[in-house]
Amino acid sequence: MSAFLKFTLAVDWISAQLGKVASWAVLAASVISAGNAVIRYGLDISNNAWLEIQWYLFAATVMLGAPIVLKLNEHVRVDIIYGKLKRNGPVYVDLFGLVFFLLPVMGLLFWLTFPFFLNMLRTGEMSGNIGGLIRWPAALMMPLGFGAMFLQGVAEIIKRIAYLRGLIEMDTHYEKPVQ
Repeated sequence: MSAFLKFTLAVDWISAQLGKVASWAVLAASVISAGNAVIRYGLDISNNAWLEIQWYLFAATVMLGAPIVLKLNEHVRVDIIYGKLKRNGPVYVDLFGLVFFLLPVMGLLFWLTFPFFLNMLRTGEMSGNIGGLIRWPAALMMPLGFGAMFLQGVAEIIKRIAYLRGLIEMDTHYEKPVQ
């Protein structure tokens, strides 16, 4: 089990690094958006590349930030039953969701988006807008994000099994979000 737990540490570290990239992408998108608005409405100058880079950065924020959200246990869940469970109940619900929902969906989405990204990279597809950007960097965010979520899901499964076997401590306390 120790090799599996080392794997979880590596995946957690990768997710943390991707989370840092995502947080910088938020800052960059905000600065670019504000600058673009000032230039566009103040100077009446526009460039489609500046508009497109904003949604590229948004894609990076969402796709690269999702694994760290899962690692931190801050992801969205339907808590009709979850919040009422005691002891190991939430851990079993997490395991069920990770095994039967997260992993199959992330695996399928990775499998579908990786060839899509490769095709864009190979063809050098460009935006149809004048002054638009190449599209493969935005397409790369999909398989990268889905793959990272898949790996983080595997790491979370390992951690929950290790917790149930008494090998690690985990905070299983769930606090219902403020509505």
